[in-house]
Amino acid sequence: MTTGDVTTAAPARAPALSPSRAADFRRCALLYRFRAIDRLPEAPSPAALRGTVVHAVLERLHDLEPGARSGDAARALARDVLDGLEPDDRALLGREPGVDALLARYLDLEDPRAVTSEARELLVEAELDDGTPLRGVVDRLDAGPDGLTVIDYKSGSAPPVRGELRALFGVRFYALLVARTRGVVPTVRLLQLGDATTLTLRPTADELGRFAGVLRAVWAAIRRAAPTGDFRPNPGPGCAFCSFREQCPAQGGTLPPYPGPPPTLAHATTTAAPLPLPRPRSGEPT
Repeated sequence: MTTGDVTTAAPARAPALSPSRAADFRRCALLYRFRAIDRLPEAPSPAALRGTVVHAVLERLHDLEPGARSGDAARALARDVLDGLEPDDRALLGREPGVDALLARYLDLEDPRAVTSEARELLVEAELDDGTPLRGVVDRLDAGPDGLTVIDYKSGSAPPVRGELRALFGVRFYALLVARTRGVVPTVRLLQLGDATTLTLRPTADELGRFAGVLRAVWAAIRRAAPTGDFRPNPGPGCAFCSFREQCPAQGGTLPPYPGPPPTLAHATTTAAPLPLPRPRSGEPT
């Protein structure tokens, strides 16, 4: 999708764990394969497209001088981004795209004129001590007297209390990336624009160390499966909303031929004993 001069389709890169791909694999190894290796196309949903538009608007808003970051400026930027959509994408959002309402809730959460951000849409790449590659795009990195704060925008509503760990998986991932590249543990804030609520996490170095262990296990399991394509489906309630039901044998679909692993995943380096696929336990983030 293209939003004006912003193209969201990224060129192919060497495989690495991102928040979304790590979550995919923990939910269903075959889902990871379809998205990360086969790169099967997915039709965008209105909600996902709306979120992409809002991210583009907020990036541009915070590129302005602080005094120019008004509600009127945000709405004008939204019109520009919407006008830059491909016709099919614009039609998907309909006559009332719902972007202004999300921006209004954003302005209820914080005054953008008071924000001091070091970077917007910042690509961060790092490796864990065992070589596990990590990659993510931080929506906003703020600098202040108390240190660095990672800001993550979500266009949906806040999850119930029992779902907070799952919702914070991504921002915990970003906190680890910043800690690995900057040498400091940041605060993370999740801004839920669907209902104007905020979730804040202040992780410790020990907590991020344990989280890194989860990611190492995920990457080891991916490397185990990649040479042979042994990415197995994990049927569950989410299958009803999956874009790949026609390709999933667990749903009666036809599994497409395995295209083979990217070169960096072609040869497993883990031990010969099979690694179990990491599955989230009850209450653990996915």
